[in-house]
Amino acid sequence: MDDNKENNRKMELGNLTTEKRNLNTMNLDEMTTADILKTINEEDKRVALAVEAVLPKVEVAVDHIVDALSNGGRLFYVGAGTSGRLGVMDASECPPTFMTSKEMVQTVMAGGNGAFFHAIEGSEDNEEQGSADLKDRGISKNDVVVGITASGRTPYPIGALKLARDIGAYTISLSCNENSLISSFADCNIEVVVGPEVLTGSTRMKAATAHKMILNMISTTTMVKLGKVHENLMVDVHASNYKLMERAKRTIMEVTNVSYKEAENVLRLTNNEVKPAIVMIKAGVALNEAMEAIDKSNGYVRKAIDYLK
Repeated sequence: MDDNKENNRKMELGNLTTEKRNLNTMNLDEMTTADILKTINEEDKRVALAVEAVLPKVEVAVDHIVDALSNGGRLFYVGAGTSGRLGVMDASECPPTFMTSKEMVQTVMAGGNGAFFHAIEGSEDNEEQGSADLKDRGISKNDVVVGITASGRTPYPIGALKLARDIGAYTISLSCNENSLISSFADCNIEVVVGPEVLTGSTRMKAATAHKMILNMISTTTMVKLGKVHENLMVDVHASNYKLMERAKRTIMEVTNVSYKEAENVLRLTNNEVKPAIVMIKAGVALNEAMEAIDKSNGYVRKAIDYLK
């Protein structure tokens, strides 16, 4: 890269909203502890409003993700640093909360899994590596790829989105600047503009909070639409420890009004799966009939019960 291009690159970065100084915090170093905390809180209140403004884009993203996962596709989050860590946190919660496979929702992070705990400097600047790492996951046209970057110009997720588009996979960008570079490589671009950070350039703050909120929305809404929720209950919870086992029993009790003991007994018959336990009790059928009804109802408990009536 010649000197002029490098200078232009630096100027472009400095002009990003996420890199600008916040006029409300110019004397941050002189504030009392209480004033710093209040200021951070006031700035954080702006985040939810910024997220609200992009809900139509999030809806588009979710609908495409649901369609892809319903047809055997996978969801990939791609990011570097804080953005990658947010992807890891969201993806890692899907198996225990919704009993998904580890393959259904994955994160591709610059620097590999070790970068979650320790920053690997420079890994985010390699566009080719972003493409190569996603390719190693066997990306196909049936998948959806979400590139996460607060600045909107991080090379690593941009490389991943470029590859995904070339293959024919649906692409989504998640950034915090208007007219982000990464948006030009996405079928659906979500630009949630939260304004300058309290601490200049520290996008682990408002930008990360906004992205965490949106990723929560994406994964939770997707799983609801895939039939992994009944009413507002986790009926596909993976009951792998005491807390989750007790939650599974309470869920059965709340939906069917049976006793703790009966919920426990039926849950034992279903190998700790909540869905068939509910259907067995509500429809008064055996396990094999409940499982067949759930399968024919695409995982929806309500539809399975209605199917058996």
